[in-house]
Amino acid sequence: MDSTPQNSVLTVEGLVAGYGKKQVLSGVSLSVSLRETVALIGHNGAGKSTLLKAIFGLIPIWKGRVLFNGAHVENPTPRDWLRQGVAYVPQGNRVFTDLTVYENLEMGGVTLPDKRQIRKGIERVVNLFPALKDKLKQRAGTLSGGEKQMLALSNAWILSPRMILLDEPSLGLSPPLVLDALVRVQEMSRNDGVTVLIVEQKVRAVLKIANRVIVLRAGRVSFSGAAEELQDESKLKAVYL
Repeated sequence: MDSTPQNSVLTVEGLVAGYGKKQVLSGVSLSVSLRETVALIGHNGAGKSTLLKAIFGLIPIWKGRVLFNGAHVENPTPRDWLRQGVAYVPQGNRVFTDLTVYENLEMGGVTLPDKRQIRKGIERVVNLFPALKDKLKQRAGTLSGGEKQMLALSNAWILSPRMILLDEPSLGLSPPLVLDALVRVQEMSRNDGVTVLIVEQKVRAVLKIANRVIVLRAGRVSFSGAAEELQDESKLKAVYL
């Protein structure tokens, strides 16, 4: 196991959480450093999405602590995180299907202080995702799966986040679009200096864009190390299977 990275933006210490009486996470600890992209992988039911939800305040933390830039964030809520510059993109290409693309982006920027900043944010994301530029007046429900994922990412990116939590951005995408979506995430991180914690089932694809990898197994961290360590197929099978 590797040691805790320096310049930690997000630190999770002994986190225990679940749903109702069902415990899913059993003392998860991890750190994500400034401008780092960390992939969180593991089998279905390992607790990956639950961890992101607990961090972002979508479900209660039963035990443990979450720290942001070294400061304890007690009982965090999504609004608290958004105010601190942390955005979350849930799995499933979630967009407001009855609204236009432009209206979706306006909703994404609702916490920004004025309309000028919202417009600037929209200009920035359509430059990053040119495919959306000609579809601003189109209803989001009529977009393709890949376009909906671009819009979901844009709704978070419009806030110019310092950190982003991504839950399976490749879900529902055709194989050719998976790597493209992940490369977009890598570009956002490299160009804007954003810290990324990404849950992804397409393991080999996410290893190409991540700095480090954390493997969850049955609600616990079973491996944490450099992504390049798992480029070796035998090592990947050993820690993943």
